[in-house]
Amino acid sequence: MIRQVKPADASLIAGIYNHFIKHSIATFELDSIDSDEMLNRVKKITASYPFVVFEENDQILGYAYASAWKSRKAYARTVETSVYLHHKAQGKGIGTRLYSHLMNELKNKEIHAVIGGISLPNDASVKLHEKLGFQKIGHFKQVGRKFDKWIDVGYWELLL
Repeated sequence: MIRQVKPADASLIAGIYNHFIKHSIATFELDSIDSDEMLNRVKKITASYPFVVFEENDQILGYAYASAWKSRKAYARTVETSVYLHHKAQGKGIGTRLYSHLMNELKNKEIHAVIGGISLPNDASVKLHEKLGFQKIGHFKQVGRKFDKWIDVGYWELLL
C-alpha cells in the first residue's frame, strides 16, 4: 500500500537509502546517514512537498518524494523528485506505482514541471522516468566522483 510517510519510518528509509550510498552511484552522498538525519530530512520535505512510502507486511519497500528545484520564487511550481526501492524489491512495479502516485499528488498541488536527475548509467531509472512520460533534457559529463570514477548525470523533465 502507498501511504504518506510517518516519522516512525525514518529508520527503515535510512536503511534503504544507505544501501544506495554504499553500493550505488544513484546518490552522490558518500557517508551513511542515521535515522535522526533522515527524520530531519523527512520533516523538511513534508513541510512543503509530498513524501510517500510503499509498505507491505509492515515493511517499507520503497519511497518517493518531491523537493524544491531551486530556491528563487519563480521556480515555485517546479520540483525535483526522487525514488528509492529496497534492493530486494526492485523489478516488481513498486517504483512505477510510487512515482505515479507522487505525480498525481504533485498535479493536485499545481506543480507544473518535474525534474528527475539520474546518475548514469542507470537503465532502470531511465526506463521508469520515460515510462511515465519524462523526456531527457540534458546530460552533464563527469560532474560527480564516487568509487574512484567520474560519473555523468542526465536530467529528465515531465510537464504536468
